Amino acid sequence: MKSFAKLAAAAALSMTAGAVSAADEMTLQLKWVTQAQFAGYYVALEKGFYEGADLDVTIKPGGPDIAPVQVLLGGGADVMVDWMPSALAAREGGAPIVNIAQPFKSSGMMLTCLKETGIAAPTDFPGKTLGVWFFGNEYPFLSWMSQLGIPTEGGADGVEVLKQGFNVDPLLQKQAACVSTMAYNEYWQVIDAGLSPDDLVTFKYEDEGVATLEDGLYVTEDKLADPAFEDKLVRFVAASMEGWKWAEENPEEAAMIVLEYDETGAQTEEHQIRMMGEIAKLTAGSNGALDVADYERTVATLMGGGSDPVITKEPTGAYTLAITDAALK
Repeated sequence: MKSFAKLAAAAALSMTAGAVSAADEMTLQLKWVTQAQFAGYYVALEKGFYEGADLDVTIKPGGPDIAPVQVLLGGGADVMVDWMPSALAAREGGAPIVNIAQPFKSSGMMLTCLKETGIAAPTDFPGKTLGVWFFGNEYPFLSWMSQLGIPTEGGADGVEVLKQGFNVDPLLQKQAACVSTMAYNEYWQVIDAGLSPDDLVTFKYEDEGVATLEDGLYVTEDKLADPAFEDKLVRFVAASMEGWKWAEENPEEAAMIVLEYDETGAQTEEHQIRMMGEIAKLTAGSNGALDVADYERTVATLMGGGSDPVITKEPTGAYTLAITDAALK
C-alpha cells in the first residue's frame, strides 16, 4: 500500500512533455474559524504536502455567519468540512452533497452542566434549560432528546432549548443548566473561566450512544462526474491525510502552524496546543476512509427516536469510497 507521502510525491511528477504543468487549484471551506480543529489542512499547506501533490490549495475559514453547504453549492469552494448530521439533513432537503472522506473517527460533542442544578443523568434534563447550537449543529442534540422521549418545547416534562451562541456564557451566567461544548474547545473555556471539573457534569455523545460523525469532507455530486476533478480530489485527500497524521504525531508544532494562519489573532498558544491534543484523539484510528459502520450508526441515530427524526428516510448516494480507495492504494 502506498503511503500518503509516496502518493503525493508521485503526483508531483505528473507533467506535460518537457514542462511542468501549473498546479491545480482547489478551495476548501472550513466549518468554523481557523483553529486546531482543522490542523491537518493547515499542516498540509505549510509543509508542502499539497504542493507536492501538484495542488494550489486555498483554505477559507468559516464563522457564525458562514454556512459551508451554501458556499459549496454557490461555487465558492470545491470541498467543504461539515458534520454528517447537517450534511445528511441538507441532502434530504435537496442539496446534492456527498461525503468523500472522513478524517474524524470519533465525536467530541458534549453537554456540560452545572452540578449545582441537580443534573446527574439525562433523566434529570426535564424542566431544565439547555443551551444548544444551531446552524446544523442542533441535529445530534434533537435526535438524542427524541430518543430519550424528552420534548424540546419546554414544560415540566420537556426541556427549554436556549439558542446558544458560540460561547459558554449561558452556563457562566446561569441562564442554562447545561450548554453545548466540544471536548477540544468550549469545555476548556468553562474551565478557564474559573469553574473546576468538580463543579461540572458532562455527557459525551459517544458515551450516550448517540454520537454522530463530525468533520468530514464533502463535494457536490456533479464534481464527482468529472474525471479530472476526481483525480484532484484523490491527491487532495491523500495530502490532507498526510497532514493529519503529521499533526497527530507533532501536536505542539501543528498548533503553532495553525496560529500562523490565524489572521484574527484571537487564538492563544496554550488553547491551540491543548485543542490539538484533544483533536488528535478524534482523528486517531482514521486513515481518511469512511467506516460504513460509523455511517450506518449515524443514520440510525438521526432517523431514530419518534415522530420528529432529523432525517426521515435512508439516504442513497450520500457517500463514496472511490476517492479514498484510490488515495490509499
